[in-house]
Amino acid sequence: MTVEAVASKTIREVAHETGLSVHTLRYYERIGLIPRIRRAESGHREYRDEDIAWFGFLRKLRATGMPICRMREYVDLQQQGNATLRERFELLKTHRDALAEHIRELSQMYDYIDAKVGHYAQVVEGTRDENCP
Repeated sequence: MTVEAVASKTIREVAHETGLSVHTLRYYERIGLIPRIRRAESGHREYRDEDIAWFGFLRKLRATGMPICRMREYVDLQQQGNATLRERFELLKTHRDALAEHIRELSQMYDYIDAKVGHYAQVVEGTRDENCP
């Protein structure tokens, strides 16, 4: 039986692929958001596909405004296994609901700004007087 080598990537390759900086990857590892990164005999990190998928998830959480402390809470729960499924579900559901509310607020702001742009477009084109609402 032969053991196939698992393809691994360097930290620079992963940074390029994920859009996270090398500094961010090291920081996330240091604070516990990235558990168990394998190391080569040389001490260099060896990232696998499942690590890269995890980074994608973390990036989405962060990009949607989840605080790092909440992300760490999720990671801690995840590392405890299936006994924490309910807590992880609630944490993500709460984040999703807050994100939905933020999207609604942004949509309202967009509509307001869009109306202003429309107003000014008419003024600039000369089809509307600036002093008339």
